[in-house]
Amino acid sequence: MSYRRFALLIVSFLPVAVAADVKVVEEIAAKVNGDIITRGELEQRRRDIESFLKSQGLAGPKLTDAARQQEQDALRDQIDTLLLVQKGKDLNVNVDSEVTRYMADIQVQSKIADADKFHEFIRQQAGMSYEDFRDQKKKEFLARRVVGQEVMSRLNTPEAELRKFYDDHKADYVRKEQVFLSQIVISTEGKTPEQGAAADKKAKDLVVRARKGEKFSDLARDNSDDAETSKNGGYIGPEQRGQMRKELEDVVFKAKKGDITEPIKLPGMLLILKVEDRYEAGQASFEDVRNEVADQVISPKSEPKVREFLTKLRQDAFLEIKDGYVDSGAAPGKDTRWRDVAELKPQTTTKEEVAARRKKRFLGIIPHGHVTPKTPSAAPVAPAMPAAPAVTTPPPPPAGAKQ
Repeated sequence: MSYRRFALLIVSFLPVAVAADVKVVEEIAAKVNGDIITRGELEQRRRDIESFLKSQGLAGPKLTDAARQQEQDALRDQIDTLLLVQKGKDLNVNVDSEVTRYMADIQVQSKIADADKFHEFIRQQAGMSYEDFRDQKKKEFLARRVVGQEVMSRLNTPEAELRKFYDDHKADYVRKEQVFLSQIVISTEGKTPEQGAAADKKAKDLVVRARKGEKFSDLARDNSDDAETSKNGGYIGPEQRGQMRKELEDVVFKAKKGDITEPIKLPGMLLILKVEDRYEAGQASFEDVRNEVADQVISPKSEPKVREFLTKLRQDAFLEIKDGYVDSGAAPGKDTRWRDVAELKPQTTTKEEVAARRKKRFLGIIPHGHVTPKTPSAAPVAPAMPAAPAVTTPPPPPAGAKQ
């Protein structure tokens, strides 16, 4: 399932002499259980749709028609997102580890080890700060998890149907040889000879402890100097032949599932790798890819069920939509009329107030960002970035393991 969503801006132009007092005012388009959707977010969503469609090679009338079709559901998709994120909060869903894996995947693919440079790379590619991009992805994963937990898990498909799909699409399940890895990184950068010897001893001791049965994930969390993967117990995901440094590839592709390597010396670090799993090259068996097959078979059946679930969330929600905006996923009979017509204060909010509200939600109520369920068929925010992986998809390899 894939998710995303957004909204528009009204800028107040003041004389240069008072430029410091200029504030961006955003019109509120809808209220969803105490949360808001702004016109600026919807406009940003429209720009994202157009950019994505252009990246797919569309132009002229085809681009206009495709954009118009998706833009009709912009408010619906944004409401869907907020409702799913709010439901995730109610269910105490936590997706921090998935988001960490996803961001680590991007960093590995970008081959940018320096954190500041990587944050700037995200800003240039996604058109937003690293923090905003990460928060957006957190909402996407959260929305997907809620749909998976509350809808997809309740859809059953006969085993015979799954096997038939596998037999009809065997070519889609031919694998290259790959290993799934976790890592512990011990930094040696800038260390004196004595400090380097201490680091070497520490790495060897960790290998001994892991081989004696201590959890590798716990050792990685407590000892690894790689901040991103240590949060995730050191897990870095799948690697195929030809993707790694040769000295690493020569070791891990000879290892068996569960093997832990001796410390491997690389520039500025000692690297310990554990082979969590491995796939041999060739046709994957039905048992090995059963979950992937189930996703392919169930996904088309899920669309009406997801919409039914979102309609129920709408029926139970406090929802007000301003005149001029249309929720194409409105629940039948649900009164969503705007009820603030008698208020003297106009229904607008400053950009600063929106940011403060989002920060509060991120810290304790609802994480900030933009998402949506696959039902509305949305485009990714940053086409240059890899799409957010399915919750079950393993994350990527360590930055140190790349060429």
